[in-house]
Order: sequence, then C-alpha cells, then structure tokens
Amino acid sequence: MLAVAEACRNVVATGALPIGLTNCLNFGNPEKPEVMGQIVKALEGIGEASRALDAPVTGGNVSLYNETDGVAIYPTPVIGAVGLFEEVTHALSRAFARAGDTVLLLGDSDLSLGGSEYMRTVHGTVAGALPQLDLKAEKALYDVVLDLVSARKLASAHDVADGGLAVALAESCFNFESASLGGDFELGDPGSGDDFDETEPARTDALLFSEGPSRMIVSTPDPEAVETRAAKAGVPCRRIGVVGGSHLTLRSGGVQLTRHSVSELLSAWTSLERSLSA
Repeated sequence: MLAVAEACRNVVATGALPIGLTNCLNFGNPEKPEVMGQIVKALEGIGEASRALDAPVTGGNVSLYNETDGVAIYPTPVIGAVGLFEEVTHALSRAFARAGDTVLLLGDSDLSLGGSEYMRTVHGTVAGALPQLDLKAEKALYDVVLDLVSARKLASAHDVADGGLAVALAESCFNFESASLGGDFELGDPGSGDDFDETEPARTDALLFSEGPSRMIVSTPDPEAVETRAAKAGVPCRRIGVVGGSHLTLRSGGVQLTRHSVSELLSAWTSLERSLSA
C-alpha cells in the first residue's frame, strides 16, 4: 500500500490526477511459505490501495526466485503510476520558484523510522514497524492539492518520501532551470511514539527523517487560500517557513538543527551522477 500511495503522490505533486498503475513484483522463492506469504500480502495491499485511490492496475510483471545462496531479496513491489493533466500549463515543479513564497506542510503522519533510509544508512539495519497509512487521508491530500493546482494557487509541490521531511525540503531547494533558493523552516515538535525505540524521549532524527506517508510540501504566494481549502477538506496544514536565501536552515521548537548552503547540498545530492559521468 505504501508503494502505491507514494507512486500516486508523486504524480499528484506534478499537478496530475493518478489514473492507472503498473507494477513489477520482485520476490524470492515462492515455494517457501514465508515468501508466498509476502506475495499474497503485497497483492492484497496493492489491490486495497488502488481501489481506495481510484487508480486501477492495468498490468505488470513478476520476478520470482530472486535469491543468493538461498537468501531471498527483500520483498520489492515496484509501482509505476500514470497521471492525467487537466491543463498541461498547470504542471508543477518540485523546486521553489520565488523568494518570499510561503512554504506549508500538508498532511500528517506518525514519525516512525521503521524501514527508513535513515535506519539503513545511519544505523545499518532494516527493521521496525512501517509508518501507518490512512488511505482516506491520502486521498483527501490528493484532492486538496489538485484543487489548488486547478485554482493556480501553488508555485511548487513535492511529496515527503525517501529520506523524510529534511530530504524533501532539500530537494525542493534544487532548481536546474534558474537560481536555487533555500529557506528557514520550523518543523515543530517531534512529538513521541517513534517506533525506533518507544522507551526513548522524542527524537529530532524522527522529525527529520521519518518517511511517514500522506504529506506534501507546497509553496505559494497565497497561503490563506491553501489553508482555507485544506481546512475545508480536513487535511492538516501548517506554515513552516518562507522561501529565500542561499542556505537551508531547519529548526525544531526554535532550536537550529542544521544549516547548510544549497550549493553544498546540491553537490552531495548529485555526487553519484558526477561520479558516473567522470
């Protein structure tokens, strides 16, 4: 379900309505009961999410027996989504467009770190409960964003997914068509209930890197219009900062968590591409 939601959210972030899905389902040896169980659960989840989000599965393929020395790959359902633009001139970029635009976080999610890039990269483990997905909340987010796109109220939109909120904000700073823009953002209180270790107090790493679904970053010159439409639809909406400057600064409760130049972040973000082209 999470893979379907993320694929559709990517389409919505461009300003298009998701209208169909395809897939490539990659698993180990289906003759093993645990692997067959993974396949069954994946199919059930894809079906439930596609119905809830009105995006039918039009086809796909399956790759099985993916194992090395008897050890199966992680269950990997890859989802592709296609969308339809009401008006192609309404298409959005993820990049912040203008200094002075207000940045808002639409949607809400638990701050689980389970299965996240942060857990794998920093702590070297793939573990923990995955963030919970509310399909009704996910669909409500899509409807609000598409309504705002139709009304020409958004300057940019970007989904929160791999790497969490911190990475999504950094990616929103990168503009390959004009000058990149940063901003100073207040992310709020990290709260509690992090699945990394429920006995620990609230963690800022969860606030920064949780990959909880049903969230999108938008920038706009008319934040009141965004707030009004979001409130009407029951979608959480919070102003987190303003576009401008050459640095990305992230705060929690007024405390600065990190500050880096956008050029420095962009260099790190494109390091693999530069290495491959060298």
